[in-house]
Amino acid sequence: ATSGLGSPLAFVSSRARSTPLVSCASRSRSLMADAKIAKLQPAVAELNQISENEKSGFISLVSRYLSGEAEQIEWSKIQTPTDEVVVPYDTLSPPPEDLEATKKLLDKLAVLKLNGGLGTTMGCTGPKSVIEVRNGFTFLDLIVIQIESLNKKYGCNVPLLLMNSFNTHDDTQKIVEKYANSNIEIHTFNQSQYPRLVMEDFLPLPSKGHAGKDGWYPPGHGDVFPSLMNSGKLDALLSQGKEYVFIANSDNLGAIVDIKILNHLINNQNEYCMEVTPKTLADVKGGTLISYEGRVQLLEIAQVPDAHVNEFKSIEKFKIFNTNNLWVNLKAIKRLVEADALKMEIIPNPKEVDGVKVLQLETAAGAAIRFFDHAIGINVPRSRFLPVKATSDLLLVQSDLYTLVDGFVIRNKARTNPSNPSIELGPEFKKVANFLSRFKSIPSIVELDSLKVSGDVWFGEGVVLKGKVSITAKSGVKLEISDGAVLENKV
Repeated sequence: ATSGLGSPLAFVSSRARSTPLVSCASRSRSLMADAKIAKLQPAVAELNQISENEKSGFISLVSRYLSGEAEQIEWSKIQTPTDEVVVPYDTLSPPPEDLEATKKLLDKLAVLKLNGGLGTTMGCTGPKSVIEVRNGFTFLDLIVIQIESLNKKYGCNVPLLLMNSFNTHDDTQKIVEKYANSNIEIHTFNQSQYPRLVMEDFLPLPSKGHAGKDGWYPPGHGDVFPSLMNSGKLDALLSQGKEYVFIANSDNLGAIVDIKILNHLINNQNEYCMEVTPKTLADVKGGTLISYEGRVQLLEIAQVPDAHVNEFKSIEKFKIFNTNNLWVNLKAIKRLVEADALKMEIIPNPKEVDGVKVLQLETAAGAAIRFFDHAIGINVPRSRFLPVKATSDLLLVQSDLYTLVDGFVIRNKARTNPSNPSIELGPEFKKVANFLSRFKSIPSIVELDSLKVSGDVWFGEGVVLKGKVSITAKSGVKLEISDGAVLENKV
């Protein structure tokens, strides 16, 4: 049986009893899928805004989605990965102490930041990576300073690649010009641009008069592998003798080059490595690594049968989650993309554009782990996962919880609690501009456990927050926290 757009609705356990039903259902689904693709292909062929590679990639993605080939996870087959599969960071050998040996390692590396996201959630119009994080530096400034200091220290040449989307390309090109004289090679390329599908008739939105950006979408970061290849950047890196690429989100301030990890991967010839870190209650929805039928695999919440969602969210059974810091062998990417072997799970993302219900089909780079040989996870310290998704995260990284050294955001040793304070800010703080205007200076939070702020609240200079603090302004009342105020375990 099918539900909606060809997604498998039920898992029929009694094979003997259900064979005729299943074969009829799958035959009719197959005929419907073929009819939709036959109608879609000529419409996509006429979209002259995108390349032939993008057209064929899109048709292939839609065909896979319509075939309903999503593999059901059999819950009983899931196994907890051993330390050989998810390696504890502490057990990695130390990197070589010799500068020349370290240079040789780093000369095999390129760094790729996923830079397709806009800062719309935080009220910004351009690429998220140009939001000011600390001391006037943006995410991109910090990334460039980090790699520059690495190249300078070891005399190596680690290039930086930025994968943009059509949304961030133009702005990023302008910003990158300011680094023209820096000691770092910067390359940019675009991920694919796919048309949104109109749910009603499964035709591309741009072929119905939506000529602007709204008609299109970038198909998730799983697209990094074909885009790296199609842009020519993959072959260029291989010709320079590069062997590994370190891929991370541009907004993760903890995702810095780790020579210990690189050294381990080269010595053990691992084609793929996902950095995972222990789950806290804030991360219960994050994807986790499992051993499944002899291979390591990413399990996302969307793949979990309803009956097991609570089990998935428990931090007892599934103790780690994916940070999206990925280390991947370049030759392996080339081999798998050429063989069209990277069939990552498809994530359907329904949206609405001007009242029209549309569908975006996306993939995630972490899901590719099961296609690579000798793939592993490494269970890294939480400090390697410091994303800034909202202004509450910005408050953490701008506070005295961190300092900035050579572009690296370093945690304050005075903080004894290994986890960060939990921070909830009301809608008045959602946009960066509003957030910044409400603080004369960012409060001291080294001894804070949790902070909850709602309503029209304004913070003075040099405020200190400790323990559990909750601040609520009554409706229509402006509440000002005076300069130098110390709030400890206070409501």
